Amino acid sequence: MKRFSVLKAIIILLVMFLVCSKKTSYAQQAKNISASISTGIYNQYIFRGYEIGQKGVVIQPSIGVSYKGFSASIWGNIDTNQRNTKTATFTNEFKKGINETDLTLSYTYNIKILAVTGGYIYYGTKYADETEEVFISFALDIPGKPILSIYRDITSYKGTYMNLGLSHSFPLYKGTTLDLSGSFGYFAGESDYWRTYDKSAGSYTGKKYKGFHDGMVKAGLSIPATKSFSIQPSIQYWFPLSSDAKKEYPTAGDIKDSYNPNGPVKYNIVYGIGFVYSF
Repeated sequence: MKRFSVLKAIIILLVMFLVCSKKTSYAQQAKNISASISTGIYNQYIFRGYEIGQKGVVIQPSIGVSYKGFSASIWGNIDTNQRNTKTATFTNEFKKGINETDLTLSYTYNIKILAVTGGYIYYGTKYADETEEVFISFALDIPGKPILSIYRDITSYKGTYMNLGLSHSFPLYKGTTLDLSGSFGYFAGESDYWRTYDKSAGSYTGKKYKGFHDGMVKAGLSIPATKSFSIQPSIQYWFPLSSDAKKEYPTAGDIKDSYNPNGPVKYNIVYGIGFVYSF
């Protein structure tokens, strides 16, 4: 990791635990700690509408720990058919291996039915430049479980991404639930990286990309195999929310340049299964 070392993450976690555990017994601390280990196996990795892999298999392991509102997690993506996001590198040079490792640190504060979460994300990506984000989200404990999240890139790809999510679970049989959700994103780029494709100039010298970006609807099942272990098959449908998000310009041969410098948002179906162990 170039910008964020594992050692720094451990130091931050230790400071959080020391501050929160002051004058608290070890037994009380243990009751406040929760953790989970999970992995997912899917046909494709889509991030905010962008195709990171195509026609392959991705494995996405993660581990997370929470203590008195503080949370830390590490998430990875192992791809059998990775591609770069930037259109200039769309040369069908697909690779295999671990192409992303993300570290998230956050704190959640509850105010009656409102949960406010603020945090930091480090994206250790190989298919694009590593980058960092800070974020804040507002979740309401009402029907539909609306959650508004705002992410701001502070290093490589400066810009703001906003996402509104909705979800609801329906009980089926012996703890199994049908889980439905959807999300809608808006993006506004700020650095010169986000200049759009100018067809007349044949280069990315146009205005900076912004607008309604990606949409996603999802249906899945949560099947409790044991008290701590669950199986979660799911299917997702991704789609562009505006003509600019999906716009492409044909150039030489089969190569296309997208209006968006990170590539177009396409119509995609992602399916697979997840396994979650909580303790």
